[in-house]
Parts: sequence; structure tokens; C-alpha cells
Amino acid sequence: MPGSDDKEYLVKLFEYAPISLWEQDFSGIKKIMDELRADGVISLDAHLVMHPEFIDQCMSQIRVVDVNQKTLSMLGAETKEQVFDSLEIVFRDGMQRHFRDELRALWDGSREWAGEGINYTLSGEPLDVLLRWQIIPGYEENWERILVTIENITERKQAERRLHQLFEASPISLWEEDYSEIRKYFETLRSQGVTDLAAHLAKHPEIVMHCAGLIKVLDVNQRTIELFGASSKQHLLANLNHVFRDEVNSHFSQELVDLWNGKLSYEREGINYTLNGDPINILLNFRIMPGHEDTFDWALVSIQDITARKKAEDYLHYLGTHDVMTGLYNRAFFEENIQELDHSREDPVSILILDLNYLKRTNDKLGHHAGDKLIRRTAEVIKTAFKSVGIAARIGGDEFAVILPEADEEDVADYMKQIQALVEINNKYYREPLLSISCGAGTSKRGMRLERVIQLADDAMYASKAEHHRRRKGD
Repeated sequence: MPGSDDKEYLVKLFEYAPISLWEQDFSGIKKIMDELRADGVISLDAHLVMHPEFIDQCMSQIRVVDVNQKTLSMLGAETKEQVFDSLEIVFRDGMQRHFRDELRALWDGSREWAGEGINYTLSGEPLDVLLRWQIIPGYEENWERILVTIENITERKQAERRLHQLFEASPISLWEEDYSEIRKYFETLRSQGVTDLAAHLAKHPEIVMHCAGLIKVLDVNQRTIELFGASSKQHLLANLNHVFRDEVNSHFSQELVDLWNGKLSYEREGINYTLNGDPINILLNFRIMPGHEDTFDWALVSIQDITARKKAEDYLHYLGTHDVMTGLYNRAFFEENIQELDHSREDPVSILILDLNYLKRTNDKLGHHAGDKLIRRTAEVIKTAFKSVGIAARIGGDEFAVILPEADEEDVADYMKQIQALVEINNKYYREPLLSISCGAGTSKRGMRLERVIQLADDAMYASKAEHHRRRKGD
């Protein structure tokens, strides 16, 4: 508590306060503003557009009455007189940006103001500052005493700039988003008795798009602009409906269910679109930032373009399941499907075995190029016959198979007639050698293993082949 000499105590309190304190006189600014109003000026903003020099004019009217010791150390001054004589160094350049806001506050009748800005040391080094001022009670009419506090926040601002640079220069797409409205919407749904969001979304799928519209994108980095083919952040943010569409609904609905159930970070694959409409396979990592779990008002989203990886995976999967020469499925895929179907099926299931006749003779007489052409022609016929049904595979050099779930003997007989008709058409459009295919089929019965069905189809195919050769000899 102050002693008997209150004035001495207050002087010491000002002088040795741990924050920069300034006692300033804004009466010169008050006089200029009063003159403007007398001249009929209503809008200070409009006046500043026409007279930008007005800011410097007002800055020159600031009179510093006193500063404390913390101010000297912050500015690198040895004496108060040095500060008083160097105000044109301390208040300049970058200060204009925030001083414009200070002038607006004064013009609008505010008696206090706070904001960030820039001052300068006596050696010219810029200082990021948090500045607050207030007109001291009793001086509201003339502004002769303003108490100003200045906090040096240079280190904090440097750290913020460093983090922002890391954000901007990140090699992956980064998004800062605000999910607080989704959080509020969840509270509304819970108040209405909703306990299972997944079930609620199944009944009301329109909610997914409603929630998507509640997300506020706060910022994106440069990689995001490049990834989605935007010209600027504004361009991207104005066209988010082109980025998030179609398949996005399915994985976003799962994101909503995760958030509803308290899972505040997750990773999953999905599809976004460039502004040109090109699909991008993405790996999305989502996280509600620490300290914001109760509000969802700060979420960090990273998006990696995995299109090339997905293409490679699809290509490898294709190679692993398809015959490269014909484009049909391969033997491994055929056998895998037979095993899966055998464990859970509904009869009937029919299987066709097809064998290309005379492949060896063609290879020996005309070469393997001609034989390969016959194999591809056989595949053309099979693809045409079964383009919308069944699983067609090349299971050997000249042997093919087709799995036909739910097809009975009558269906299979029709397919075999269609195959022979297609063979005849095929032979009309190709030169020799003629395409010839032997077919056999088997149809499952209750309790019959599919291996047995394959054997029946194989036996029928060999019987067909033998009959074909017998007729050829008879001819």
C-alpha cells in the first residue's frame, strides 16, 4: 500500500512497472479532428482515402509526456531525452497500419483501444508490439493525457511467423478448419433424443450435406492451392463445392459418426476433385487440435495425393487377377472365387469349360503369333457372350472357364448356342485360321461341391471335342 507520500509512490509505480508505460498528449490530434468535423467531414475513412497524408500529420501531433524505465530498455535508449528526441524513429512506417485503426477509434468516440502493431528501437530494429491505450479519466474532453502500455511480443510473433511459414511451405496439403457449428448441431440432435448418429444418417442422408455446409475453412496452404488447381486461396474457397462432391459423402458421413462417438482424430482414404473436375485419390488425416476438444473450433486436416500409389495398386491387382494377353480373369482368381462361392452359395451354379481347338496345330504351322491371335479371338467371343454376367477366366493355355451363379441347365444351353453363333460371326471378320471352340457345362445340385461341377463341365467339354473331331473325320 502507498505510504504517506502518495504522489512519490505513484511515480515509482509508473517508473518501475514491468511493462513499457507511456504518458502521451493527443490534444493536437483532437484539435485536427475537431477542425475536420467543423469543415463538414463525416467519414474519416473517406477522408483518409482522399488524404492519406492525414495519418502522418496526426502521428506528428503525438507528444510524449513521460516514459518509464522499461520503455528505455525496450527501445535501447539510455535516457528519456533520447526517446523524446527520436520519436520519428520509434513511430514510423509499419506503425501507420495500426495507427489508422487508432484514429478510427478516436473519431468514433472510443476512449480506449488495443491492438497489435510495430514500433522501432532507436537503432531502427522493428518491434512487434501489443499496444493498449486509454484516455485518463478527466481528460476526455481534451485528450491531454493518454496512458499507453506497450508489450514487446516480437519473439511470439516470430514464432507465429515461423509456424505459418512451416504451414505454408509444407509439402502436403494442410487445412485449418472450424467444426464448432457441427458440435452445436450435435448438441441439438442429442437434445432431440438422437443417440445413434449412424442410424439417424441412414434415415436422413440429407444431414450429411447440411453438416458439410457448417464447416468453416480458416486457412489452406500453398500446396493445397496447387493440388486442386486453384489460382489463389480465394479461388479455392469460393469453389469448395467442386472439390467435395460425389464419393465425399460416404466417407464424410463416417467422419461425422466418429466425431459423434468421441473419436477426434482419424485417417482414411477417399476421393476429392480438382477445380477442373479431375479425381484425386487422397489420404486424409483429421485431428481436433489439443485444447479445442469441447468446441471443435480448430481442426487440422492434412491431405496427401495418393493417386499414383492407387494407380500402381490397381495395376498390381489387375496383374494379380487378370490374364494379360486376353484381359480375362486368370486361373488364380477363378480358383479363389470357386472356393468363396463353395462356402456360401445358392444353387444352381453352372460352370462352363471352353477349349480352343487346334491351337497346337496353328502354332506349329503358322507360328505362335497366329496362335496368340486365336487365343485373343476366343476371349473376344467370351467377353461378348458374358459381358454382363458371370466370371470369365483363362485357366490354361487354350482353356477357359466361366462361372455362372443362378444359371440352370436351360440357361447354360442358351449360352452355349450363343457362343457358337458368335464364333461363326468372328470367323467372318478374320482370315484363317478358323476359330473353333469346344464347350462343356455342369450345373450344381444340392450338396454337390463345385469341384465336382467343374469335373462334369470338363468331361462334357472333352466329349464335345471328341464329337467335333469325329465329325471332322467323317467329313
